[in-house]
Amino acid sequence: MIALSVWSKGFHIVHSCSKFRHLITGFGYKRQRTVAVSVRCKMSAAIDVPVNEVKEGKAEVLTPSSVFYNPVQEFNRDLTIAVISEFVHDHFDTVREREAKSARKKVLEQNEATSGEDAVKVKQQTGSDEDNATDSKVDDVELTAGVSHLNGIRILEGLAASGLRSVRFGLEIPGVKEVIANDFDKNAVGFIDQNISKNKLSGLVRSNCGDAAMVMYQNKGLKDRFDVIDLDPYGSPSVFLDSAVQAVRDGGLLCVTCTDMAVLCGNSCETCYSKYGSVSLKAKFCHEMALRIILQSIESAANRYSRYIQPLISVSADFYVRVFVKVFTGQVKVKQSVTKLAHVYHCSGCGSHVLQKLANKTPTKGDNYKFTPALAPSAQQVCDHCGFKQHIGGPIWADPMHDRDFLTKVIQRVSSNQELFNTSERILGMLSMMSEELADVPLYYTLDEVCNVLHCTAPSIVQFRSAVLNAGYRASLTHCAKNAHKTDAPGKVVWDIMRAWVKDHPVKASRLQSETPAKAILDTEPVTEVSFSLHPDANPQSRQKGLLRWQVNPEPDWGPKPRAKKSNTEESLSEKRDRCRGKRKERQGDKSFLKQYPCKKYKIGECDLGDGCVYNHEMEQT
Repeated sequence: MIALSVWSKGFHIVHSCSKFRHLITGFGYKRQRTVAVSVRCKMSAAIDVPVNEVKEGKAEVLTPSSVFYNPVQEFNRDLTIAVISEFVHDHFDTVREREAKSARKKVLEQNEATSGEDAVKVKQQTGSDEDNATDSKVDDVELTAGVSHLNGIRILEGLAASGLRSVRFGLEIPGVKEVIANDFDKNAVGFIDQNISKNKLSGLVRSNCGDAAMVMYQNKGLKDRFDVIDLDPYGSPSVFLDSAVQAVRDGGLLCVTCTDMAVLCGNSCETCYSKYGSVSLKAKFCHEMALRIILQSIESAANRYSRYIQPLISVSADFYVRVFVKVFTGQVKVKQSVTKLAHVYHCSGCGSHVLQKLANKTPTKGDNYKFTPALAPSAQQVCDHCGFKQHIGGPIWADPMHDRDFLTKVIQRVSSNQELFNTSERILGMLSMMSEELADVPLYYTLDEVCNVLHCTAPSIVQFRSAVLNAGYRASLTHCAKNAHKTDAPGKVVWDIMRAWVKDHPVKASRLQSETPAKAILDTEPVTEVSFSLHPDANPQSRQKGLLRWQVNPEPDWGPKPRAKKSNTEESLSEKRDRCRGKRKERQGDKSFLKQYPCKKYKIGECDLGDGCVYNHEMEQT
């Protein structure tokens, strides 16, 4: 039995409930076991609170049974640990290079001040100083996880909840100086403290009770900034972005998760604009657009403080999106941010899309640029292909979402340490696909939707890619959606390819009704020479190797969960579904409950059913 201090209102989470919502699985999980925990609340009444013991990676933590553990999110945490571990490696490499450069500068300065034999002596002495400076930081092979390193990095998890992620950071990431697990709820902080002690991380991980935004604002000074900030809220992270871009050091890493996918994918464009400063579109490419919206929002927040971002990895997975970006300071680079953004024109009929850049840059003398507004419009009010109206969304991030060199490093790290990550197969599959994506081509077409517009059978992935490549354009798959293609071919070429396909695979005449996108597109003669002969690069390496992108659903109701409840007596989703199943049919069969309502037709003298009417004729009409 473990003594905990809780509030009399029960365990309730404000900002921190994200982590309890998020923990999803791939394979190889151990069953959770519930243990009884003796808890004493402030009213001095001893109560028993059931607690789940969760084992993930090297961590073993306790979470209240009223707060769920979603195992699918293990992929999120495994990927984060791999990314931060590689970031730490790059951090120490940068430190060594900086010290070596400083030592070489010192040698040159002293050589200039001396001559002859004295210069040789000074060079030998300073040379040894340079070697010592190079080795002054802990060498990479000596970096170990689970202990505090004096020159290591500082990590802030702003919304820690049970502290599972922070505990794993402490146990599994080498070269860490300190991990701060912050949460707004005092009860959650109590569990964090218990989990820190349980995993013997008292000297490395510490808890903090406070509002995440205020904690970051209080640490925005140059000497107080964090090397890594991880934000994984329940819903939107928009309220934390302003403080986050100020509290991370120059060149530091910012990790942000968004789970409000309905907003980012076009269900509420007005809400998306109020939170992220961008209008979302309901389109098949919505998952990549969601990534580009959050990147644009972080960039916009950083630009206000003469800072800018460099995306390392941007992931759309399951029911959320997650981005890893470096934050730098530099007014010259900030001026170029406007050229990285674009609006999106999306056809409501055929689904074609066109991007409209906000501004262009022209090189001038030296490294300077002249910035001018982009010429508009890049698309007309109606679609050039089908004549339907177009919607406009954005602005979105139009530059690359991934750093290919960094992707390669993370892939190598995970490949050589697969035993450390339960979801290593999926990480390798997703990152390999990202490395194959066309970096300079925003958004994508889904082949299923293109064929659905024309009511035709679908060509295979290899056939479609061969046609694009044979036409002289580039093509790639995307990790965001199955059977989706990124290509630099303009929309007219894509539709010419489909027109050529339909000639060999005709569409029924009854499906080609007038004033439909299919009729308008197929009535236009193709101008592109199309060949479906197999192209040697048509089948990408990730597909040939059969790399894993989507894991099997690990358990029923594995998706996003509701917010944590104040009481642990609330019924589960499966129990609620069983209770409500068939209620509507039952009510349709038994209409006796309608007798409590007066008959409106009887009131005006039009009801001829008499006693057979399901409504009440005797009730006083009001």
